[in-house]
Amino acid sequence: MQKIYIKSIASISALGSTYVDVWQNYINQNHFFSKTKDTNKNWICELLSVEKKIITELKNSDSKYKNLDNSVLFAIVASRKALEKTAWNSQNFGINIGSSRGATALFEKHYQNFLETSKANTLASPTTTLGNISSWVAHDLQSNGPEISHSITCSTSLHALLNGVAWLRAGMSERFLVGGSEAPLTNFTIAQMQAMKIYANSGGIDFPCRANDFQKTKNSMILAETAAVCCLDIDKNNAIAVLCGIGFATELLEHNTSISTEATCFQKSMQMALDDAKLETVCAIVMHSPGTIKGDLAELRAIEKIFVSKKPLLTTNKWKIGHSLGASGMMSIEFAILMLQNQTFVGTPFGNEFLVKTSLKKIMVNSVGFGGNAVSVIVSLSEN
Repeated sequence: MQKIYIKSIASISALGSTYVDVWQNYINQNHFFSKTKDTNKNWICELLSVEKKIITELKNSDSKYKNLDNSVLFAIVASRKALEKTAWNSQNFGINIGSSRGATALFEKHYQNFLETSKANTLASPTTTLGNISSWVAHDLQSNGPEISHSITCSTSLHALLNGVAWLRAGMSERFLVGGSEAPLTNFTIAQMQAMKIYANSGGIDFPCRANDFQKTKNSMILAETAAVCCLDIDKNNAIAVLCGIGFATELLEHNTSISTEATCFQKSMQMALDDAKLETVCAIVMHSPGTIKGDLAELRAIEKIFVSKKPLLTTNKWKIGHSLGASGMMSIEFAILMLQNQTFVGTPFGNEFLVKTSLKKIMVNSVGFGGNAVSVIVSLSEN
């Protein structure tokens, strides 16, 4: 199979604007959650003030940007950063950047205006379509390739990666920009998560999201705003990582919001990814682990089924930066690459050693969404 390489990766999140900042914020034991200022005072994870300033400057830089949703603006900023790090000297690349929720805030704003006036704003439709994300990124970067947006709930960005790989291996493109973008911090979106009884309550100030705490007695998912993208290429020169295995699977629904108790979708996706890489070479897994009791445990059971006595080190970044839904998988890819580059495993505060200097060869990243749409990706710094 054609090897696919990651030439660069970039994000916009609570972790900071630069690669150095992101890593430094990963290796401290602080979380980045705050409370909303409304009467409900819900936990959320917002961009840092410096990132918000970048978004404001982008909106003010050109009149055509001022009416765009944050999900689109986040994607534009992350994509610019990713492209700056590559040696791509052509605009002939495809784009696939998806989202679970899309233009949530803008859609709610336009709908509220409609309820009050019985009229829709002229830009209500074109600025709230899901395809808006990739099309505006393509416009901003002046790319000439295909522009794709999709929603496969929380595994969206890793499905974007799968789609980019498919285009490259089919010989239909040589380069693809892939990822996800999410701006879900609206009262209505949070209320939807609370209605499913999976959102963190007001307690647990030390670590309000207890993702990968397999002893927790309460659900603790917290929403985050984020965009993360990477540049895929068939050329290995100057690559920062290589895809050593990819897997995907779905399972029959037991419930609209959950996967099976042993996450058969993850068992299948992990096994498929391992068809390209030896099980014993996977040193760590960045779990999807959203911070819910059933979700975290189901994924753990799936890992135990596949790896048995050779279970790798397990971690997640959601205890620190929350769940960015469709963008979360690519954030986990960035986390995995940083650990590989620094040969340091970053754990969680819940039971395992937080920082471990160790030899990391390959790291698996898991992602899944409502409906059991699982993806597993194995990344390494080299092909060996």
